[in-house]
Amino acid sequence: MIDSLISILFWLSSALTLVILLLPSQYGSEKSQTKDRSSAGQDAPSQPKTSVQILVLGDIGRSPRMQYHALSIAKRGGRVDIIGYQESDAHPDIVSDPRVSIVPLPPHPAFLQTSNKILFLLFGPLKVLFQIFCLWDCLAYRTTPAKWLLIQNPPSIPTLAVASLVCFLRNTRLVIDWHNFGYSILALKLGNNHPLVTLSSWYERTLCQYATAHLCVTRAMARVLQSEFCIKAPVLPLHDRPANHLQPILAKQERLDFLASLEETATIRSSLESGDLRILVSSTSWTADEDFSLLITALSRYSELASTSKPHLPEVLAIITGKGPQREAYLQEISARKSSGELKKVTVKSTWLTTHDYARLLASADLGVSLHTSSSGVDLPMKVVDMFGAGLPVVGWNRFEAWPELVTDGVNGRGFGSSEELVEHLVDLFENATKLEGLRVGALKEGSRRWDDEWDPVAGKLFGLVEA
Repeated sequence: MIDSLISILFWLSSALTLVILLLPSQYGSEKSQTKDRSSAGQDAPSQPKTSVQILVLGDIGRSPRMQYHALSIAKRGGRVDIIGYQESDAHPDIVSDPRVSIVPLPPHPAFLQTSNKILFLLFGPLKVLFQIFCLWDCLAYRTTPAKWLLIQNPPSIPTLAVASLVCFLRNTRLVIDWHNFGYSILALKLGNNHPLVTLSSWYERTLCQYATAHLCVTRAMARVLQSEFCIKAPVLPLHDRPANHLQPILAKQERLDFLASLEETATIRSSLESGDLRILVSSTSWTADEDFSLLITALSRYSELASTSKPHLPEVLAIITGKGPQREAYLQEISARKSSGELKKVTVKSTWLTTHDYARLLASADLGVSLHTSSSGVDLPMKVVDMFGAGLPVVGWNRFEAWPELVTDGVNGRGFGSSEELVEHLVDLFENATKLEGLRVGALKEGSRRWDDEWDPVAGKLFGLVEA
């Protein structure tokens, strides 16, 4: 009996010792953290004012807001580890800044990706388990403990659970940056009444309570978080604003020179000089919350009008940038419409551009299009902010609550709720240069409000980098 008790105590103490040894190190003083980095052979330019980890459970290069957070923190004297997938190039200033370190997450196995609803229910949990392991390893062991952990939401599964536990163990303060709600995006795929959507909503509403503070992209979202999620911690609206690399190009000759240097537009200079062509730009993630068929249908109708009753309408070159799961399906639809003669007066090109070229394309185009439909009704598309930063007027889907926080109809853009309304806007603006120019003036004014102006009094104060 005594031998058995001794054996049990031995194994219990061994297990407890192992658990203690495996616990991640905790955040201490900034001085000790800088010392740890130096001893590990990492560059530490000077003692940072604070340390922040930024978690993006997605492609860092396609997460502009989180990259802007990193640049602002570094600019104000903080140290940043930005954690996420490296599927495309990050902002060049991120790569070159010595205060910012990119910590890559390993990509999940390709076989776990599927658009089939039944297979999604099978592969989804496996994908989550893989992500849990990778996130835990990265946040708990591969990185130096930081004072703050700023996470992008969504995706909320498994980000919120892993981040909450790591912050508890490492003495780190958790901040959630709400871009949308994870459960509302899941509902696009499974339906509002699906049990997984209900579970996801409970999970998101419960775990968000452990955050020290919350940032969100609209005032409407802040209201929902406070009233429906019952969040007691500070909820701080932080509107997206364009970064400094997004600038208008006012000189026509400079725009023409850039378009002549771009592969997608190199052959159209004569049409642009004569005024016989308009360039329309849309950036999309090719996902379910952007109904791209609206634009395809509208362009087909525009082409029909330009070929029949309104022959004075200019031809349109629509350049679609972005990557995503539904891209190939939509490109096949575009190709089929082109072959059938539905797009005689319209050319559609899909591409992926560098940060620099994308910014200059926006500044050189005539009109931007946003197809973001908002699964929650209270988020806003970052792409419209970028377009305003480049002085590009916008037409966009406006059937959600937060739209007026960004676009003033008739001043810097126009809203639509159907492909028919979109066609009406395209025809009106492309046959009336004065109206289009009026919207451009409004876009230039709206775009003059920059990211740092918005960030400093909100996030800058929260992280202690800007005096209150």
